[in-house]
Amino acid sequence: MTEKLLQDRVIFLTGGAQGIGRECALAYAREGAAVIVADINRTAAEQTLAELSIPGLAIECDVSSSASVEAAIQLALKTFGRIDAVHNNAGISSPSKPLHETSEAEWDTLQRVNLKSVYLTTRFAFESLRASQGCILNTASMVGLIGQADHAAYVATKGGMISLTRAMALDYARYKIRVNAVCPAGVWTPLLREWVQEQPDPQQMIQYLNDIHALGYCPNGDVIADAAVFLLSDMARFITGCILPVSGGAELGYRR
Repeated sequence: MTEKLLQDRVIFLTGGAQGIGRECALAYAREGAAVIVADINRTAAEQTLAELSIPGLAIECDVSSSASVEAAIQLALKTFGRIDAVHNNAGISSPSKPLHETSEAEWDTLQRVNLKSVYLTTRFAFESLRASQGCILNTASMVGLIGQADHAAYVATKGGMISLTRAMALDYARYKIRVNAVCPAGVWTPLLREWVQEQPDPQQMIQYLNDIHALGYCPNGDVIADAAVFLLSDMARFITGCILPVSGGAELGYRR
């Protein structure tokens, strides 16, 4: 029997209860990993955990809180004895506004949830990752590379995550810890559906999200999960600092 790509790995996954995170949790478990589903919504995390094919752990975790992240990491280590990978997937996308219309509270919340969270998980999981020569994966976004109108604070967090991924990859190569990021364009998740409803014409936005992808459709989160499995597996053992578009060609240029 062929060994699974993530056999016996322990993966700490933030924002794992729904959307891309849920798809990643399911994919990691199918490939043999024990998954810690860390999410601010404990009930949803437990529902995702119940769907996994092998034992894991659901933890209520506010990724913007140092105390909450530290407690979640410690519980994961107490339960499994080690962490082989951290997938920083938790994030928020609202508000959808230009910068001057963004309140200070909205700016700070986006920065804490989307970017500071990477600092916190790395800080508290680092020693275990060093011991396991593990890896870190960040869910960034194509907008962090190419920009997006009326979404400035969110774009800033994803651009920061991309730069941070590269810096971390250089810093942690000496410890044999790989650090990579995936960059979705549009992916149908509860987060994206929320953003669509904020737009002046939601139906037009749905068509737009299909059209921006050269392959012709806005996908579900499984396409991101497949790429994430690869980057966390030994198949990607010589890949670090990679910012991988999983975007259906959305960034390739103008189309008729």
